[in-house]
Amino acid sequence: MLPTRIRTALAAVLALLGLSVAQAAAPTDDPRGMTTRVAACTACHGKQGRATPDGYFPRIAGKPAGYLYQQLVNFRDGRRQYRPMTHLLDHLSDDYLREIAEHFASLEVPYPPPATPGLAVAVLAQGKALVLKGDATREVPACIRCHGEAMTGVAPAIPGLLGLPRDYLNSQLGAWKTGQRHAAAPDCMAKITAKLTSTDITAVAAWLAAQPVPVPSKAVERSALAQPLPMDCGGVQ
Repeated sequence: MLPTRIRTALAAVLALLGLSVAQAAAPTDDPRGMTTRVAACTACHGKQGRATPDGYFPRIAGKPAGYLYQQLVNFRDGRRQYRPMTHLLDHLSDDYLREIAEHFASLEVPYPPPATPGLAVAVLAQGKALVLKGDATREVPACIRCHGEAMTGVAPAIPGLLGLPRDYLNSQLGAWKTGQRHAAAPDCMAKITAKLTSTDITAVAAWLAAQPVPVPSKAVERSALAQPLPMDCGGVQ
């Protein structure tokens, strides 16, 4: 059973389309196009997948298609844990999920201005240092080594880090550290977050959330990286 808040949000949006949640998620012929197919997605992730003001549901518009597809599969197959997502994706095929991922990846919608961080300057400086330089003493690579110098992601499978709420970033880094979130082996994010403290995670999330998103905001190609990836990551092979 979906939580009441999620059921209410889904029902409100889908009622406008004359659909039920089951109809929106069903992998059948869709004469009304992708808007109908992704109605269950935008009910939570906001119009065009822009994200929602409460920071709980992240932006999915413009993310690399390979990354979005992997996350849909991860939710469906149990590597990521969130019951409403699993409920919606449980019976959908790989091809159907790939089409949804490509749809959201193709969208170019503006980002809102970043939120004020509200943390001490020293904490933000700690986050900035980890993002841009890493910590060689702990073998923690800089975030930009994988996510790109502009932190907008690397196609086809590495997401951007900007334009996301601090609470969401904090929760996802924490989920990797505690083993609640997984990626295909070798799980490089699990290895990295295992070396971070809770203060490190708070600082990184706060600094990233306070940065404006550059224009253009699309992910760069992997060939644009100045150096090879610092470690093997199963999700980006």
